[in-house]
Amino acid sequence: MIDPRTLREDPEAVRASQRARGEDEGVVDKLLGLDSRRRSAIAAADRLRNEQKTLGKQIPKASGEEKAALLATAKDLSAQVKAAEAEQNESSEEFDQLFRTLPNLVHPSSPIGGEDDFAVLKHVGEPTKFDFTPRDHLELMEGLGAVDMERGAKVSGSRFYFLTGVGAQLQLGLLNMAIAQALENGFVPMITPSLVRPEIMGGTGFLGAHSSEVYQLRDDDLYLVGTSEVPLAGYHADEILDLNDGAKRYAGWSSCYRREAGSYGKDTRGIIRVHQFDKVEMFVYARPEDAEAEHERLLGWEEQMLAKIEVPYRVIDTATGDLGTSAHRKFDCEAWIPTQETYRELTSTSNCTTFQARRLSVRYRDENGKPQTAATLNGTLATTRWIVAILENHQLEDGSVRVPEALRPFVGGREVLTPSGR
Repeated sequence: MIDPRTLREDPEAVRASQRARGEDEGVVDKLLGLDSRRRSAIAAADRLRNEQKTLGKQIPKASGEEKAALLATAKDLSAQVKAAEAEQNESSEEFDQLFRTLPNLVHPSSPIGGEDDFAVLKHVGEPTKFDFTPRDHLELMEGLGAVDMERGAKVSGSRFYFLTGVGAQLQLGLLNMAIAQALENGFVPMITPSLVRPEIMGGTGFLGAHSSEVYQLRDDDLYLVGTSEVPLAGYHADEILDLNDGAKRYAGWSSCYRREAGSYGKDTRGIIRVHQFDKVEMFVYARPEDAEAEHERLLGWEEQMLAKIEVPYRVIDTATGDLGTSAHRKFDCEAWIPTQETYRELTSTSNCTTFQARRLSVRYRDENGKPQTAATLNGTLATTRWIVAILENHQLEDGSVRVPEALRPFVGGREVLTPSGR
């Protein structure tokens, strides 16, 4: 959640952020009203308890009618305290519930608008051209014996698949290459749980506007994660970290599960938009004043990985209306997909400032030893979807695919993948 002091001291900044996101700015006034009511109730309860304490000291010293009167007053005060505490609890609960629905404040430099209003920050490489009609990734994968969509649907339903043969090798190679790069840059590799408790899922901001995309196991009161960002955000919940030597950086390898609610008809062919995939995700805990510089570093590491697979891509600054609940600012790297003649997201990196850490109570000690709320950031280092960009951009006329040089050591040294049966 955002800092409550921001709501009280600069409500117009919160209203402006809500407008930029396309959200209801009226919630700000509702929250201010609830906050005022809550603080009044707290003050009233404190005043009445002090009166009780003073009266409690007088009663033993009194006698006769005076003592009877004091006892009657004490009884009345007790009822007033009980009512004030009930009002305090009710107003606090109403405030907290509404306050937790408030998304993070957007960065002032983020472009205003919806999904299509992003700003292109740069292009790297030119869109791939062929002197033959290119095959799409699914046709290439089927020719290579790299995927079995039919049996995936038979076993699990639509948008599930088996990666087979070189398809499995490509995914494992990509993710291992991502882990190798993460290690080179000081990240601690992690293999994370796929199931998390509600307070962890909610703490990261995924149970608000995007809750329809999350798989829930109701009998167990657990959620399947859509990214290792979630368990990594919860890893240090309710802890005070030592950030004196710099940020804590983790690289989480996980299977990811997304319902993709409302996406029917979009990229449903092949493995672009599926219910299960694997990913290596960078996750960072940092001091808030270091968060923007860390965000740039995460983007740089994503681009370093993209250079290794040798595909054209662009970097975009995501528009405010397309930001997730917890994101303050988000950069996406989108690779060129030749058969679609467009760019598709391969990586995303978000600066979540103190939003997640405040909800999960992750803190660090400042130079005076005082606990302060940490900042969290995340960024994609490789996913199953990268196979799409690699195959389509490096395909040959006969359906073979050239393996990018940096990836070759991670797929058994193979330079070219050839169609099965050849």
